Amino acid sequence: MPLNDIFTPRQIAQKLQISTTTLRRYEDLGLVPDVHRTASKRRIYTSVHVQSFLALRALIKGFDVPVSYEVMSLLKKGHVEAALWKINLHQHNIQVEKQRVEEVMSLIQKTDFFKYRNVPVTEEMKIGEVAAISGVNPSAIRHWEKEGLIRAKRNPENGYRVFTSRELKKIIVLSSLRKTVFFIDTMKQLLDALETHDLTTIERSFKVALQKLNEQLKKQMIGVSEMMRYIQVLNHRSSSSCPIQ
Repeated sequence: MPLNDIFTPRQIAQKLQISTTTLRRYEDLGLVPDVHRTASKRRIYTSVHVQSFLALRALIKGFDVPVSYEVMSLLKKGHVEAALWKINLHQHNIQVEKQRVEEVMSLIQKTDFFKYRNVPVTEEMKIGEVAAISGVNPSAIRHWEKEGLIRAKRNPENGYRVFTSRELKKIIVLSSLRKTVFFIDTMKQLLDALETHDLTTIERSFKVALQKLNEQLKKQMIGVSEMMRYIQVLNHRSSSSCPIQ
């Protein structure tokens, strides 16, 4: 795709299967190179713009929208290294999430549950304690209790929530799978399986979670690939002393 090719908004929109309105929104947000206009005010897109749109759309599929927008904004400003480190951080996050899912799967298979990450587990833990142990905000725990996914007893003396090791294990499972298979009905079935020690059902759910993480990783790699092509195009234009359109 020669760098001096010229495209109309309609041609690019058809290529990317999006609307011309979406193209303009990306421009207004400062996510792609500035677009020159003809004397009649018509937009003039080049191959640089095409690749910037391809990179943006691919990044959105692999990463959160705010992350994709921030990365593209950094690239437009010439902050290539900052954009690469931003992407690297979020690829690290998915690796951490995968390790957590595998760790919790190993936890579920254990019959004893007296410690988690070297922290003692008791049968009467306050919400702050289980939140700290599981790495979950207390507000999320209250929400899951409201949804009927977990149950807390009440201390008769002060009315505080009290959680058992069984409920803590549920919270840990919920926190590990909420981004991959978190549908209320699905999670209720999984927690029922946890109650009855139905390891087959539990393992199936964790395999689904890992599969979704693998699919997300592939989308991220495609996004990174398109982003690197975009960076190469920008570098080529810069070395050719051609201004970015």
